[in-house]
Amino acid sequence: MQRISSNFSQPLYSVAATRQLELQAAASLAPHTLMQRAGLAVARLTLALAPHAQHIWVACGPGNNGGDGFEAALQLHRLGKTVVVTWTGSSAGPSSLPPDAEAARQRALAAGVAVAAHPPQGFDFCIDALLGIGGRLDPRRSGTALMLQWLALMQASPAPRLAVDVPTGLDADTGCFNLGNTTKSIAASTHPSSAAATFTLSLLSLKPGLFTASGRDCAGQVWLDDLDVQPVSSVAPSAWLLGADRAGQPPRTSAPHASHKGTFGDVAVLGGQSAGSSHMTGAALLAARAALHAGAGRVFVALLGDAGLTVDTTQAELMFRSPAALDLQQQVVVCGCGGGDAIRSVLAKVLSTAPRAVLDADALNAIATDPQLQAQLLARQGRGYSTVLTPHPLEAARLAGVTSTAVQADRLTFARQLAERFQCVVVLKGSGSVIAAPGQPDMINASGNALLATAGTGDVLAGMLGAYLASGLSDFEAACAAVFAHGRIADEWASERPGQALTASALAESQRR
Repeated sequence: MQRISSNFSQPLYSVAATRQLELQAAASLAPHTLMQRAGLAVARLTLALAPHAQHIWVACGPGNNGGDGFEAALQLHRLGKTVVVTWTGSSAGPSSLPPDAEAARQRALAAGVAVAAHPPQGFDFCIDALLGIGGRLDPRRSGTALMLQWLALMQASPAPRLAVDVPTGLDADTGCFNLGNTTKSIAASTHPSSAAATFTLSLLSLKPGLFTASGRDCAGQVWLDDLDVQPVSSVAPSAWLLGADRAGQPPRTSAPHASHKGTFGDVAVLGGQSAGSSHMTGAALLAARAALHAGAGRVFVALLGDAGLTVDTTQAELMFRSPAALDLQQQVVVCGCGGGDAIRSVLAKVLSTAPRAVLDADALNAIATDPQLQAQLLARQGRGYSTVLTPHPLEAARLAGVTSTAVQADRLTFARQLAERFQCVVVLKGSGSVIAAPGQPDMINASGNALLATAGTGDVLAGMLGAYLASGLSDFEAACAAVFAHGRIADEWASERPGQALTASALAESQRR
Protein backbone atom coordinates (compact mmCIF):
# COMPACT_ATOMS: atom_id res chain seq x y z
CA MET A 1 0.00 0.00 0.00
CA GLN A 2 1.33 3.45 -0.83
CA ARG A 3 0.28 7.04 -0.38
CA ILE A 4 0.21 8.88 -3.71
CA SER A 5 2.30 12.04 -3.92
CA SER A 6 3.66 14.30 -6.63
CA ASN A 7 7.14 12.77 -6.31
CA PHE A 8 6.53 9.80 -8.56
CA SER A 9 4.56 9.26 -11.75
CA GLN A 10 1.89 6.58 -11.73
CA PRO A 11 -0.09 4.77 -14.44
CA LEU A 12 -3.81 5.53 -14.46
CA TYR A 13 -6.38 3.01 -15.65
CA SER A 14 -9.89 3.69 -16.87
CA VAL A 15 -12.85 1.78 -15.46
CA ALA A 16 -12.85 -0.52 -18.50
CA ALA A 17 -9.12 -1.22 -18.16
CA THR A 18 -9.47 -1.79 -14.42
CA ARG A 19 -12.21 -4.35 -15.03
CA GLN A 20 -9.90 -6.15 -17.45
CA LEU A 21 -7.19 -6.26 -14.80
CA GLU A 22 -9.72 -7.54 -12.29
CA LEU A 23 -10.98 -10.30 -14.58
CA GLN A 24 -7.48 -11.47 -15.44
CA ALA A 25 -6.43 -11.51 -11.79
CA ALA A 26 -9.58 -13.29 -10.60
CA ALA A 27 -9.08 -16.04 -13.17
CA SER A 28 -5.90 -17.15 -11.43
CA LEU A 29 -7.10 -16.81 -7.83
CA ALA A 30 -9.47 -18.70 -5.55
CA PRO A 31 -13.05 -17.36 -5.42
CA HIS A 32 -13.58 -14.21 -3.34
CA THR A 33 -9.81 -13.64 -2.94
CA LEU A 34 -9.68 -10.15 -4.45
CA MET A 35 -12.60 -8.89 -2.38
CA GLN A 36 -11.10 -10.30 0.81
CA ARG A 37 -7.81 -8.60 0.00
CA ALA A 38 -9.68 -5.37 -0.68
CA GLY A 39 -11.55 -5.51 2.65
CA LEU A 40 -8.32 -6.22 4.52
CA ALA A 41 -6.62 -3.27 2.78
CA VAL A 42 -9.48 -0.93 3.77
CA ALA A 43 -9.32 -2.14 7.38
CA ARG A 44 -5.53 -1.73 7.52
CA LEU A 45 -5.68 1.83 6.18
CA THR A 46 -8.49 2.68 8.60
CA LEU A 47 -6.30 1.57 11.49
CA ALA A 48 -3.36 3.55 10.14
CA LEU A 49 -5.37 6.74 9.62
CA ALA A 50 -7.41 6.59 12.84
CA PRO A 51 -5.78 4.13 15.26
CA HIS A 52 -7.83 5.42 18.20
CA ALA A 53 -11.21 5.34 16.46
CA GLN A 54 -13.57 2.95 18.26
CA HIS A 55 -16.95 3.53 16.62
CA ILE A 56 -16.83 2.99 12.88
CA TRP A 57 -19.71 3.34 10.45
CA VAL A 58 -19.48 1.48 7.14
CA ALA A 59 -22.04 2.45 4.49
CA CYS A 60 -22.41 -0.35 1.94
CA GLY A 61 -24.05 -0.14 -1.46
CA PRO A 62 -25.69 -2.65 -3.80
CA GLY A 63 -22.60 -3.91 -5.67
CA ASN A 64 -19.06 -5.15 -5.21
CA ASN A 65 -18.02 -1.90 -3.56
CA GLY A 66 -20.50 -2.77 -0.83
CA GLY A 67 -18.90 -6.21 -0.64
CA ASP A 68 -15.53 -4.55 -0.02
CA GLY A 69 -17.22 -2.63 2.79
CA PHE A 70 -18.62 -5.79 4.38
CA GLU A 71 -15.17 -7.40 4.27
CA ALA A 72 -13.61 -4.31 5.86
CA ALA A 73 -16.29 -4.30 8.57
CA LEU A 74 -15.56 -7.96 9.30
CA GLN A 75 -11.84 -7.30 9.72
CA LEU A 76 -12.40 -4.27 11.96
CA HIS A 77 -14.93 -6.20 14.05
CA ARG A 78 -12.41 -8.97 14.61
CA LEU A 79 -9.94 -6.37 15.85
CA GLY A 80 -12.34 -5.24 18.56
CA LYS A 81 -13.75 -2.13 16.94
CA THR A 82 -17.42 -1.28 17.33
CA VAL A 83 -18.64 -1.46 13.75
CA VAL A 84 -22.09 -0.67 12.39
CA VAL A 85 -22.92 -1.40 8.76
CA THR A 86 -25.77 0.22 6.90
CA TRP A 87 -26.71 -1.43 3.63
CA THR A 88 -29.01 -0.33 0.85
CA GLY A 89 -30.41 -3.86 0.56
CA SER A 90 -33.03 -5.51 2.70
CA SER A 91 -32.24 -8.32 5.10
CA ALA A 92 -35.86 -9.50 4.86
CA GLY A 93 -35.78 -10.54 1.21
CA PRO A 94 -33.37 -12.27 -1.14
CA SER A 95 -30.10 -10.49 -1.75
CA SER A 96 -29.40 -8.92 -5.12
CA LEU A 97 -25.70 -8.52 -4.40
CA PRO A 98 -23.16 -10.01 -6.84
CA PRO A 99 -21.85 -13.41 -5.67
CA ASP A 100 -18.57 -12.13 -4.18
CA ALA A 101 -20.33 -9.32 -2.33
CA GLU A 102 -23.06 -11.63 -1.02
CA ALA A 103 -20.40 -14.03 0.27
CA ALA A 104 -18.74 -11.10 2.06
CA ARG A 105 -22.07 -10.06 3.61
CA GLN A 106 -22.76 -13.58 4.86
CA ARG A 107 -19.26 -13.81 6.37
CA ALA A 108 -19.77 -10.51 8.18
CA LEU A 109 -23.20 -11.52 9.50
CA ALA A 110 -21.88 -14.88 10.68
CA ALA A 111 -19.10 -13.12 12.59
CA GLY A 112 -21.61 -10.90 14.40
CA VAL A 113 -21.09 -7.61 12.56
CA ALA A 114 -24.03 -5.32 13.33
CA VAL A 115 -26.15 -4.35 10.33
CA ALA A 116 -28.59 -1.55 11.06
CA ALA A 117 -31.30 0.26 9.14
CA HIS A 118 -29.97 3.64 10.24
CA PRO A 119 -26.48 5.08 10.74
CA PRO A 120 -25.22 5.07 14.33
CA GLN A 121 -25.84 8.14 16.47
CA GLY A 122 -22.14 8.56 17.14
CA PHE A 123 -19.11 7.49 15.10
CA ASP A 124 -15.52 8.65 14.94
CA PHE A 125 -14.69 7.23 11.49
CA CYS A 126 -16.84 6.46 8.46
CA ILE A 127 -16.29 4.43 5.32
CA ASP A 128 -18.00 5.13 1.99
CA ALA A 129 -18.45 1.74 0.28
CA LEU A 130 -21.56 2.70 -1.64
CA LEU A 131 -20.77 2.68 -5.35
CA GLY A 132 -17.07 2.95 -6.19
CA ILE A 133 -16.64 2.50 -9.94
CA GLY A 134 -19.82 0.46 -10.08
CA GLY A 135 -22.29 3.11 -11.15
CA ARG A 136 -23.79 6.54 -10.74
CA LEU A 137 -26.38 7.77 -8.31
CA ASP A 138 -29.68 7.51 -10.15
CA PRO A 139 -32.71 8.97 -8.37
CA ARG A 140 -34.93 6.47 -10.20
CA ARG A 141 -33.12 3.50 -8.68
CA SER A 142 -34.09 1.95 -5.37
CA GLY A 143 -31.65 2.81 -2.61
CA THR A 144 -30.45 6.10 -4.07
CA ALA A 145 -32.36 8.20 -1.54
CA LEU A 146 -30.71 6.27 1.29
CA MET A 147 -27.27 6.75 -0.21
CA LEU A 148 -27.82 10.48 -0.58
CA GLN A 149 -28.92 10.73 3.05
CA TRP A 150 -25.87 8.81 4.20
CA LEU A 151 -23.52 10.90 2.09
CA ALA A 152 -25.00 14.07 3.53
CA LEU A 153 -24.55 12.72 7.06
CA MET A 154 -20.92 11.83 6.36
CA GLN A 155 -20.37 15.27 4.88
CA ALA A 156 -21.84 17.00 7.91
CA SER A 157 -19.87 14.93 10.39
CA PRO A 158 -16.44 15.99 11.73
CA ALA A 159 -15.37 12.32 11.60
CA PRO A 160 -12.71 11.42 9.01
CA ARG A 161 -14.05 9.45 6.08
CA LEU A 162 -12.49 6.93 3.76
CA ALA A 163 -13.86 6.21 0.29
CA VAL A 164 -13.39 2.69 -1.02
CA ASP A 165 -11.88 2.83 -4.52
CA VAL A 166 -13.66 6.03 -5.64
CA PRO A 167 -15.81 8.51 -3.67
CA THR A 168 -19.48 8.02 -4.40
CA GLY A 169 -20.66 10.53 -7.01
CA LEU A 170 -17.24 10.88 -8.67
CA ASP A 171 -16.78 9.58 -12.20
CA ALA A 172 -13.62 7.48 -12.05
CA ASP A 173 -12.73 8.23 -15.67
CA THR A 174 -13.41 11.96 -15.89
CA GLY A 175 -13.34 13.40 -12.38
CA CYS A 176 -16.82 14.81 -12.90
CA PHE A 177 -18.77 14.99 -9.62
CA ASN A 178 -22.42 14.20 -10.23
CA LEU A 179 -25.14 13.12 -7.83
CA GLY A 180 -27.71 12.60 -10.56
CA ASN A 181 -30.91 14.58 -11.03
CA THR A 182 -31.19 15.50 -7.38
CA THR A 183 -32.33 18.80 -5.96
CA LYS A 184 -29.88 21.64 -5.62
CA SER A 185 -30.08 21.54 -1.82
CA ILE A 186 -29.18 17.85 -1.68
CA ALA A 187 -26.32 18.34 -4.13
CA ALA A 188 -25.01 21.27 -2.11
CA SER A 189 -25.13 19.33 1.13
CA THR A 190 -23.03 16.56 -0.35
CA HIS A 191 -20.52 18.73 -2.21
CA PRO A 192 -17.03 17.24 -1.87
CA SER A 193 -15.53 20.12 0.11
CA SER A 194 -15.51 19.56 3.86
CA ALA A 195 -13.53 20.42 6.97
CA ALA A 196 -13.31 16.72 7.87
CA ALA A 197 -10.26 14.77 6.75
CA THR A 198 -11.00 12.89 3.54
CA PHE A 199 -9.18 9.86 2.18
CA THR A 200 -9.58 7.48 -0.75
CA LEU A 201 -8.11 4.01 -1.08
CA SER A 202 -7.95 3.16 -4.76
CA LEU A 203 -7.97 -0.60 -5.23
CA LEU A 204 -6.10 -2.58 -7.87
CA SER A 205 -5.32 0.54 -9.95
CA LEU A 206 -5.34 4.31 -9.82
CA LYS A 207 -8.12 5.98 -11.79
CA PRO A 208 -7.77 9.22 -13.80
CA GLY A 209 -10.84 10.84 -12.25
CA LEU A 210 -9.20 10.95 -8.82
CA PHE A 211 -6.75 13.59 -10.02
CA THR A 212 -8.54 16.03 -12.33
CA ALA A 213 -11.69 18.19 -12.41
CA SER A 214 -13.44 17.59 -9.05
CA GLY A 215 -11.35 14.52 -8.30
CA ARG A 216 -8.78 16.02 -5.99
CA ASP A 217 -11.40 17.79 -3.90
CA CYS A 218 -13.56 14.67 -3.64
CA ALA A 219 -10.81 12.15 -3.05
CA GLY A 220 -8.65 14.06 -0.58
CA GLN A 221 -5.52 12.10 0.27
CA VAL A 222 -5.24 9.19 -2.15
CA TRP A 223 -3.75 5.80 -1.36
CA LEU A 224 -3.28 2.77 -3.60
CA ASP A 225 -3.34 -0.93 -2.82
CA ASP A 226 -2.75 -3.09 -5.88
CA LEU A 227 -4.06 -6.18 -4.03
CA ASP A 228 -0.86 -8.01 -4.99
CA VAL A 229 -1.89 -7.92 -8.63
CA GLN A 230 0.67 -6.75 -11.15
CA PRO A 231 -0.66 -5.02 -14.29
CA VAL A 232 -0.23 -7.04 -17.47
CA SER A 233 1.16 -5.65 -20.69
CA SER A 234 -2.06 -6.39 -22.56
CA VAL A 235 -3.87 -3.75 -20.50
CA ALA A 236 -2.39 -0.33 -21.21
CA PRO A 237 -2.73 2.68 -18.90
CA SER A 238 -5.33 5.21 -20.00
CA ALA A 239 -3.14 8.11 -18.84
CA TRP A 240 -0.31 8.90 -16.43
CA LEU A 241 -0.15 10.92 -13.26
CA LEU A 242 2.78 13.28 -13.85
CA GLY A 243 5.25 13.29 -10.98
CA ALA A 244 8.65 14.86 -10.42
CA ASP A 245 10.49 11.83 -11.80
CA ARG A 246 9.06 12.35 -15.30
CA ALA A 247 8.67 16.10 -15.28
CA GLY A 248 12.20 16.97 -16.36
CA GLN A 249 14.50 19.63 -14.97
CA PRO A 250 14.59 23.43 -15.27
CA PRO A 251 16.83 24.75 -18.07
CA ARG A 252 19.80 25.73 -15.90
CA THR A 253 20.01 22.50 -13.92
CA SER A 254 23.52 21.02 -14.28
CA ALA A 255 24.42 23.46 -17.06
CA PRO A 256 28.03 23.42 -18.32
CA HIS A 257 30.35 25.98 -16.76
CA ALA A 258 31.16 27.39 -20.19
CA SER A 259 27.53 28.31 -20.86
CA HIS A 260 26.54 31.71 -22.18
CA LYS A 261 23.22 33.44 -22.71
CA GLY A 262 22.84 31.87 -26.12
CA THR A 263 23.00 28.43 -24.51
CA PHE A 264 19.56 28.94 -23.03
CA GLY A 265 17.91 30.54 -26.02
CA ASP A 266 15.74 33.58 -26.68
CA VAL A 267 12.09 34.07 -25.77
CA ALA A 268 9.90 36.76 -27.31
CA VAL A 269 6.62 37.64 -25.61
CA LEU A 270 4.06 39.14 -27.95
CA GLY A 271 0.91 40.59 -26.35
CA GLY A 272 -0.04 43.10 -23.67
CA GLN A 273 -2.44 45.26 -25.66
CA SER A 274 -3.01 48.79 -24.42
CA ALA A 275 -5.88 50.68 -26.03
CA GLY A 276 -8.16 53.39 -24.69
CA SER A 277 -9.16 52.55 -21.12
CA SER A 278 -8.09 48.89 -21.41
CA HIS A 279 -4.51 48.04 -20.48
CA MET A 280 -3.24 44.44 -20.42
CA THR A 281 0.47 45.20 -20.41
CA GLY A 282 0.87 43.36 -17.12
CA ALA A 283 -0.01 40.00 -18.69
CA ALA A 284 2.89 40.24 -21.17
CA LEU A 285 5.29 41.45 -18.47
CA LEU A 286 4.36 38.57 -16.19
CA ALA A 287 5.03 36.08 -18.98
CA ALA A 288 8.34 37.76 -19.78
CA ARG A 289 9.48 37.84 -16.15
CA ALA A 290 8.52 34.19 -15.79
CA ALA A 291 10.58 33.26 -18.86
CA LEU A 292 13.56 35.16 -17.46
CA HIS A 293 13.34 33.53 -14.02
CA ALA A 294 12.80 30.14 -15.63
CA GLY A 295 16.24 30.43 -17.19
CA ALA A 296 15.87 31.90 -20.70
CA GLY A 297 19.08 33.50 -21.95
CA ARG A 298 17.38 36.61 -23.30
CA VAL A 299 13.76 37.75 -23.13
CA PHE A 300 12.23 40.23 -25.54
CA VAL A 301 8.87 41.96 -25.07
CA ALA A 302 6.78 43.25 -27.97
CA LEU A 303 3.74 45.12 -26.70
CA LEU A 304 0.67 45.79 -28.83
CA GLY A 305 -1.22 49.05 -28.92
CA ASP A 306 -0.14 52.36 -27.43
CA ALA A 307 1.56 51.33 -24.17
CA GLY A 308 4.76 53.19 -25.09
CA LEU A 309 6.73 51.16 -22.56
CA THR A 310 10.47 50.85 -23.25
CA VAL A 311 11.75 49.48 -19.96
CA ASP A 312 10.43 47.43 -17.05
CA THR A 313 11.98 49.22 -14.09
CA THR A 314 11.39 46.22 -11.82
CA GLN A 315 12.95 43.81 -14.32
CA ALA A 316 15.49 45.79 -16.31
CA GLU A 317 16.83 42.65 -18.00
CA LEU A 318 13.78 42.55 -20.29
CA MET A 319 14.41 43.98 -23.75
CA PHE A 320 11.60 45.80 -25.53
CA ARG A 321 11.10 45.63 -29.29
CA SER A 322 8.39 46.48 -31.77
CA PRO A 323 6.54 43.42 -33.09
CA ALA A 324 8.10 43.95 -36.52
CA ALA A 325 11.62 43.87 -35.03
CA LEU A 326 11.30 40.39 -33.54
CA ASP A 327 13.29 37.59 -35.12
CA LEU A 328 10.51 35.03 -35.04
CA GLN A 329 12.58 32.32 -36.69
CA GLN A 330 15.23 32.40 -33.96
CA GLN A 331 13.11 33.04 -30.88
CA VAL A 332 10.55 30.98 -29.00
CA VAL A 333 7.42 33.09 -29.32
CA VAL A 334 4.96 33.32 -26.43
CA CYS A 335 1.92 34.83 -28.10
CA GLY A 336 -1.40 36.02 -26.75
CA CYS A 337 -0.93 37.03 -23.11
CA GLY A 338 -3.12 40.11 -22.76
CA GLY A 339 -3.11 40.49 -26.55
CA GLY A 340 -6.74 41.52 -26.92
CA ASP A 341 -8.11 42.00 -30.44
CA ALA A 342 -4.76 43.39 -31.58
CA ILE A 343 -3.25 39.91 -31.48
CA ARG A 344 -5.07 39.14 -34.75
CA SER A 345 -2.79 41.56 -36.62
CA VAL A 346 0.34 39.54 -35.81
CA LEU A 347 -0.93 36.00 -35.24
CA ALA A 348 -0.88 34.86 -38.87
CA LYS A 349 2.79 35.80 -39.16
CA VAL A 350 3.63 33.99 -35.91
CA LEU A 351 1.87 30.83 -37.08
CA SER A 352 3.59 30.82 -40.45
CA THR A 353 7.06 31.92 -39.32
CA ALA A 354 7.92 30.95 -35.73
CA PRO A 355 9.31 27.37 -35.50
CA ARG A 356 8.55 27.25 -31.76
CA ALA A 357 5.49 28.92 -30.26
CA VAL A 358 3.40 28.95 -27.11
CA LEU A 359 -0.14 30.16 -27.82
CA ASP A 360 -2.17 31.43 -24.89
CA ALA A 361 -5.25 33.47 -24.00
CA ASP A 362 -6.29 35.88 -26.76
CA ALA A 363 -4.28 34.02 -29.39
CA LEU A 364 -6.47 31.00 -28.71
CA ASN A 365 -9.64 33.09 -28.77
CA ALA A 366 -8.66 34.50 -32.17
CA ILE A 367 -7.93 31.04 -33.56
CA ALA A 368 -11.27 29.72 -32.26
CA THR A 369 -13.23 32.14 -34.46
CA ASP A 370 -11.04 32.10 -37.59
CA PRO A 371 -10.93 28.98 -39.83
CA GLN A 372 -7.95 30.41 -41.73
CA LEU A 373 -5.92 30.70 -38.53
CA GLN A 374 -6.99 27.17 -37.62
CA ALA A 375 -5.65 25.93 -40.95
CA GLN A 376 -2.37 27.75 -40.37
CA LEU A 377 -2.08 26.23 -36.91
CA LEU A 378 -2.57 22.73 -38.28
CA ALA A 379 -0.06 23.37 -41.07
CA ARG A 380 2.70 24.02 -38.54
CA GLN A 381 3.07 20.31 -37.81
CA GLY A 382 3.82 19.63 -41.49
CA ARG A 383 6.68 22.12 -41.35
CA GLY A 384 8.18 20.43 -38.31
CA TYR A 385 7.28 23.36 -36.06
CA SER A 386 6.63 22.96 -32.33
CA THR A 387 3.43 24.39 -30.86
CA VAL A 388 1.99 24.35 -27.35
CA LEU A 389 -1.56 25.55 -26.67
CA THR A 390 -2.38 26.50 -23.07
CA PRO A 391 -6.16 26.95 -22.81
CA HIS A 392 -8.19 27.20 -19.66
CA PRO A 393 -11.56 25.36 -19.88
CA LEU A 394 -13.45 28.26 -21.47
CA GLU A 395 -10.78 28.80 -24.12
CA ALA A 396 -10.73 25.06 -24.80
CA ALA A 397 -14.50 25.15 -25.16
CA ARG A 398 -14.28 27.92 -27.74
CA LEU A 399 -11.71 25.95 -29.72
CA ALA A 400 -13.85 22.80 -29.56
CA GLY A 401 -17.16 24.54 -30.21
CA VAL A 402 -18.76 23.32 -26.98
CA THR A 403 -19.47 24.69 -23.52
CA SER A 404 -16.93 24.89 -20.73
CA THR A 405 -19.21 22.59 -18.74
CA ALA A 406 -18.79 19.94 -21.41
CA VAL A 407 -15.01 20.33 -21.32
CA GLN A 408 -14.89 20.02 -17.55
CA ALA A 409 -17.08 16.92 -17.71
CA ASP A 410 -14.41 15.08 -19.74
CA ARG A 411 -11.11 16.95 -19.59
CA LEU A 412 -8.93 14.12 -20.88
CA THR A 413 -11.06 13.57 -23.96
CA PHE A 414 -11.23 17.23 -24.96
CA ALA A 415 -7.51 17.82 -24.40
CA ARG A 416 -6.75 14.78 -26.56
CA GLN A 417 -9.21 15.85 -29.26
CA LEU A 418 -7.67 19.32 -29.53
CA ALA A 419 -4.17 17.86 -29.64
CA GLU A 420 -5.14 15.52 -32.48
CA ARG A 421 -7.11 18.14 -34.33
CA PHE A 422 -4.30 20.69 -34.39
CA GLN A 423 -1.40 18.20 -34.20
CA CYS A 424 0.30 19.94 -31.31
CA VAL A 425 0.73 19.82 -27.54
CA VAL A 426 -2.26 20.95 -25.50
CA VAL A 427 -2.12 21.95 -21.84
CA LEU A 428 -5.67 22.09 -20.51
CA LYS A 429 -5.29 24.10 -17.33
CA GLY A 430 -7.25 23.61 -14.13
CA SER A 431 -7.27 21.24 -11.20
CA GLY A 432 -5.23 18.33 -12.49
CA SER A 433 -3.96 20.07 -15.63
CA VAL A 434 -4.01 17.69 -18.61
CA ILE A 435 -1.12 17.51 -21.08
CA ALA A 436 -1.95 15.83 -24.37
CA ALA A 437 0.02 15.39 -27.59
CA PRO A 438 -0.18 13.14 -30.65
CA GLY A 439 1.75 9.93 -30.06
CA GLN A 440 2.30 10.64 -26.37
CA PRO A 441 0.51 9.33 -23.26
CA ASP A 442 -1.95 11.73 -21.72
CA MET A 443 -0.56 13.22 -18.52
CA ILE A 444 -2.44 14.59 -15.50
CA ASN A 445 -0.30 16.91 -13.41
CA ALA A 446 0.10 15.90 -9.78
CA SER A 447 1.41 19.23 -8.48
CA GLY A 448 -0.37 22.49 -7.69
CA ASN A 449 -3.16 23.80 -5.48
CA ALA A 450 -5.76 26.55 -5.20
CA LEU A 451 -3.08 29.22 -4.67
CA LEU A 452 -2.77 29.24 -8.46
CA ALA A 453 -6.38 30.42 -8.81
CA THR A 454 -5.47 34.07 -9.20
CA ALA A 455 -5.01 36.49 -12.09
CA GLY A 456 -1.78 36.18 -14.04
CA THR A 457 -0.67 32.69 -13.09
CA GLY A 458 -1.57 31.43 -16.57
CA ASP A 459 0.67 34.12 -18.08
CA VAL A 460 3.47 32.92 -15.83
CA LEU A 461 3.01 29.35 -17.06
CA ALA A 462 3.16 30.52 -20.69
CA GLY A 463 6.44 32.33 -20.01
CA MET A 464 7.90 29.31 -18.23
CA LEU A 465 6.96 27.12 -21.18
CA GLY A 466 8.73 29.52 -23.51
CA ALA A 467 11.93 29.29 -21.47
CA TYR A 468 11.79 25.49 -21.30
CA LEU A 469 11.34 25.30 -25.07
CA ALA A 470 14.21 27.73 -25.59
CA SER A 471 16.48 25.47 -23.56
CA GLY A 472 16.15 22.73 -26.15
CA LEU A 473 13.45 20.51 -24.70
CA SER A 474 10.86 19.08 -27.05
CA ASP A 475 7.40 20.63 -26.94
CA PHE A 476 5.97 17.72 -24.94
CA GLU A 477 8.93 17.60 -22.55
CA ALA A 478 8.77 21.36 -22.06
CA ALA A 479 5.05 21.22 -21.32
CA CYS A 480 5.45 18.46 -18.74
CA ALA A 481 8.41 20.16 -17.07
CA ALA A 482 6.89 23.64 -16.95
CA VAL A 483 3.42 22.56 -15.81
CA PHE A 484 4.85 20.44 -13.02
CA ALA A 485 7.31 23.13 -11.88
CA HIS A 486 4.52 25.74 -11.94
CA GLY A 487 2.44 23.60 -9.58
CA ARG A 488 5.39 22.59 -7.40
CA ILE A 489 6.11 26.25 -6.62
CA ALA A 490 2.55 26.63 -5.32
CA ASP A 491 2.92 23.46 -3.23
CA GLU A 492 6.16 24.69 -1.67
CA TRP A 493 4.65 28.12 -1.05
CA ALA A 494 1.69 26.57 0.79
CA SER A 495 4.06 24.51 2.92
CA GLU A 496 6.52 27.30 3.71
CA ARG A 497 4.07 30.23 3.96
CA PRO A 498 0.76 28.82 5.20
CA GLY A 499 -2.11 31.27 4.86
CA GLN A 500 -0.17 33.66 2.61
CA ALA A 501 -1.52 34.38 -0.86
CA LEU A 502 0.65 33.63 -3.87
CA THR A 503 0.59 36.38 -6.48
CA ALA A 504 1.56 35.81 -10.08
CA SER A 505 4.60 38.07 -9.65
CA ALA A 506 5.80 36.05 -6.66
CA LEU A 507 5.16 32.85 -8.61
CA ALA A 508 7.34 34.06 -11.48
CA GLU A 509 10.16 35.05 -9.16
CA SER A 510 10.07 31.91 -6.98
CA GLN A 511 11.46 29.54 -9.59
CA ARG A 512 14.57 27.56 -8.75
CA ARG A 513 17.28 27.59 -11.33
